[in-house]
Amino acid sequence: MLDGCQLVVKNWLLTGRPGVGKTTIVRSLLPLLKGKLGGFFTEEIREEEKRVGFRLRELGGGEDILAHTSFSSPFRVGRYGVRIKTMEEIGVPALERAIAQADWVVIDEIGRMELFCPAFRERILWALNSPKPVLGVLQERASSLFPGIEEREDTRILRVTRENRDQLGEAILEDLVRSFPQWVKLGSGRG
Repeated sequence: MLDGCQLVVKNWLLTGRPGVGKTTIVRSLLPLLKGKLGGFFTEEIREEEKRVGFRLRELGGGEDILAHTSFSSPFRVGRYGVRIKTMEEIGVPALERAIAQADWVVIDEIGRMELFCPAFRERILWALNSPKPVLGVLQERASSLFPGIEEREDTRILRVTRENRDQLGEAILEDLVRSFPQWVKLGSGRG
């Protein structure tokens, strides 16, 4: 896929406060990428305007509930019980398929809920170490749970704020064009 290119940065992880727009930026970049996308997104589950859980949805594949306020589980993040089985049955295989078959690996997100699963931690390292470019979201506090991620020379961690979120997508796109010109649709939505 990379035609023997020597790249310094191939992993882009967005971090920042909840609700600041990290996932929105990643989703806005996907239509501008050539090739096959693999990985997953974590989506909020809302009932009567209240967030009650999170669903894990593989790109083009399966889905299941990852965490919910009604779940009884020894694994908890705040008021949410976490279902490790969802990471084992949806998240881990999604990453394995992305690494083996896709051109781009999408990981939304690397967070406390997801990191309860040891196999998921391992697949994150596989993805970051693979020749495939990774676009993902790193929960603000998760970097402390994933030692060494901030020191990786091949990984750029970008903090999203309300002030920079509208410009950050364009900056990442320019970075992707420099690193992977053959895998970005030039002229698509770039003004």
